[in-house]
Amino acid sequence: MDAITYDDFKKLDLRVAKILEAQRVEGSDKLVRLQIEVGELGERQLVAGIGTVYEPAILIGKQIVIVANLEPRKLMGHESQGMLLAASDELGPVLLAPESEVKEGTPIK
Repeated sequence: MDAITYDDFKKLDLRVAKILEAQRVEGSDKLVRLQIEVGELGERQLVAGIGTVYEPAILIGKQIVIVANLEPRKLMGHESQGMLLAASDELGPVLLAPESEVKEGTPIK
C-alpha cells in the first residue's frame, strides 16, 4: 500500500451526515440513492453500492461519515455528490458512523 502525506490526508473533507431519504436505483441490485443533510453544506445526493446489505427504509435517520469534497460522479444516470465510508468484508459493506449522535456537518479529524 502506498503511503500518503499528512498534507494529502488534510485535503479530505470528512463530515457527519444524516440520511433523509433512501431509494433503490431502478435496474440495480446494489445501488441506493440517498438524500443526505450535511449541516452548513446543505442537502446533497449520494449513490452508494450498499443495496445488497441495506434495505433503504432502515437507512433513514442514520448518521454516516462521508467524503464531502469528492468530485461528483454519475452512476446509472444519478449524480453522486460525495462518498459514504464503509468497511467491507465477505458479508458486504458496513457503514461507518459516529459512536453517538453529533450535529450534521461536523468535521472529522
